[in-house]
Amino acid sequence: MNLYTPLRAGDLELANRVVMAPLTRTRSHADGVPSALNVEHYGQRAGLGLIITEGVFPTAESKAYPGQPGIATAEQAEGWARVATAVHDGGGKIVMQLMHGGRVSHPEITGTPRIVGPSAIAIRGDVRTPVGKLPYPVPHALDADELIAVRDAFVAAARRAVDAGLDGVEIHGANGYLLHEFLSPSANRRDDAYGGSPAARAAFVVDVVSAVAAEVGAGRVGLRLSPAHNIQDIEEIDPDDVRATYETVVDGIAPLGLAYLSVLHADPFGGLVQDLRRRFGGVLIANSGFGSVTSKVEAEELLDAGAADAVAIGRLAIANPDLVERWKDGHPENEPNPGTFYTDGPVGYTDYPRRFA
Repeated sequence: MNLYTPLRAGDLELANRVVMAPLTRTRSHADGVPSALNVEHYGQRAGLGLIITEGVFPTAESKAYPGQPGIATAEQAEGWARVATAVHDGGGKIVMQLMHGGRVSHPEITGTPRIVGPSAIAIRGDVRTPVGKLPYPVPHALDADELIAVRDAFVAAARRAVDAGLDGVEIHGANGYLLHEFLSPSANRRDDAYGGSPAARAAFVVDVVSAVAAEVGAGRVGLRLSPAHNIQDIEEIDPDDVRATYETVVDGIAPLGLAYLSVLHADPFGGLVQDLRRRFGGVLIANSGFGSVTSKVEAEELLDAGAADAVAIGRLAIANPDLVERWKDGHPENEPNPGTFYTDGPVGYTDYPRRFA
């Protein structure tokens, strides 16, 4: 098994095991409709085994940052249909990451009266909004009926994505956003069936994934987790609690037969990630870090050691639309330019050169 061999992940037939990680790039229109730049950017990278889109909001209330694309309206779905066509025309596969921002937002971003979370606990610090930096507001704690509505919004968004031609969806349960907030004892102080013990904190994630899988087919669904990834005021610092929480999540989704589990963790070779892999029993996509570049050498080591079935690549997928060809044939890589990661326009987005145009 190496990076360039095919992989079956549920209903997805991948030409190779190099996966484009979900990457925030802020290039969509203000109304959440994917732009022509989005179409070009994703189409350029069709040679990767699987493209996972940037986080896409299922409802206006779930939008996390300016320039984020949505899948809440017919116009947004039409934009994504153009993206899917571009990727498929290049021979690639693409799944949409469905992301509810939860408390990592502001009404100046969402255009809605409130933001929401598992509990009424605000993030410390400021958020960038269209009118400048503002303190994070205290979120509205979702009640039981509202949780059903959030779950159903994920389901409806998954249906719109698949109907628009995407090959599947990834549920974002990581990086401090709503589903991760439910998993973390620092953000989730509920005393109902969705808070308190590790099993209760895991329950809403399992509910959402199960409902989406029932709607579009488990073989089209992946889940992304980032255990102990302490970001955006998430604190998962008790190793025993982390293990109990994430084991419960994986045990809950394992019987579904999902396409894959994607785990972001600094030590993908370590005991926690490998235990989750065994419990899941299916395809594991490893992502070794949020703040470091995953190199070709590390990607090869993960597969050679049998620690993962595929590897998610971020920065090098940004800078090299033909990354798989470069790695396979031993050609040098373009260097990513972090100064253009979150800007707008084509610079640093669609203008990275291919080795052979």
